[in-house]
Amino acid sequence: MRARTRSVLVTAATATLVASMTTYAVSSPRGGTGRSSGAQATAYGWTLTPTGTTERFRGLAPVSRDVAWVSGTNGTVLRTRDGGATWTDVSPQGPGADALQFRDIEAFDARHAVILSIGNGEDSRILVTDDGGASWTETFRNADPLAFYDCMAFSSPRRGLAMSDPVDGRFRLVETSDGGRSWAPVDPAGMPAAKDGEFGFAASGTCLTTGVGGRTYLGSGGVDPARLFSSTDHGRTWTVADSPVAGGPAAGIFSVTFRDARRGVVVGGDFTTPTGAVDNAAWTDDGGATWTKATVNPSGYRSGSAWVPGTPRTVLAVGPSGSDVSGDGGRTWTTFDTGSFDSVECTSDGGCWASGEHGRVGVLTR
Repeated sequence: MRARTRSVLVTAATATLVASMTTYAVSSPRGGTGRSSGAQATAYGWTLTPTGTTERFRGLAPVSRDVAWVSGTNGTVLRTRDGGATWTDVSPQGPGADALQFRDIEAFDARHAVILSIGNGEDSRILVTDDGGASWTETFRNADPLAFYDCMAFSSPRRGLAMSDPVDGRFRLVETSDGGRSWAPVDPAGMPAAKDGEFGFAASGTCLTTGVGGRTYLGSGGVDPARLFSSTDHGRTWTVADSPVAGGPAAGIFSVTFRDARRGVVVGGDFTTPTGAVDNAAWTDDGGATWTKATVNPSGYRSGSAWVPGTPRTVLAVGPSGSDVSGDGGRTWTTFDTGSFDSVECTSDGGCWASGEHGRVGVLTR
């Protein structure tokens, strides 16, 4: 039996794809206006935006400094087009939609987004919108009661992967080549065997991430040490390496981020000890073949990470006990905020966003 960041304990097993084209309407707005300032301990800080809700947003997909999407508890999805000054509720509507937990979201502009709900069996679903959330179409529903999907990652607006905990001893992947409108299983033969008790964390949507040149990365937990799986062919074949991040029933790698083909960072820890700061971060400069633990760790369990655009070696990490920044590619970390966030993502135009519990969404100031 496994502990995890989700709301129940599960054991992963076989997954089945069900073709589904259920269409959902959209609910009335629950957004707000105005801003409040976050704490700023160094040159970095967060400006909080008014989402008008107390839902928890583990799913985060900023597109630019102006456009961002968040997804989370009770079927909630919000979108902003003005840098967070106002938010529009674009949550799917339909029977049982408000019970779904949207732990991951991928967005490509203000109109196109893909959301993943997590949970056992049919609670694991993927929905797509092409009209800014005015309507949603369900394009994937898992029919096996013991399978559990954790994360998605897209290498382009059309090509993406979604990951389930191990099925028949291997992590299960499904893929799309049409922007999430249809999904098909990836042949598991190219995936190394999982260890007993190994799984992924649906904490920020970044246990599975993509990089340059068809590279894909998958971080695991549940076993010690936590492991990092790497693919150079869009998830067809994989290698796996041990990391210095400590693993356990509630511990491991929660987030993976790569700046380029060689430089990457993983963060995590034990989610039952939010201020635990031992062996919770590591870095690589050889594409993930080998990993070195941080000399100075983030100051607690961290579930999200992102490289800061326009900087050669600056990385952010966030978690329930605060936010940290590294200016040396993940080797040493400094806390700059003590507010709670689950996810952090940056955009090509230099914007960085974070999201988390109690409706918190922040924009980085630096």
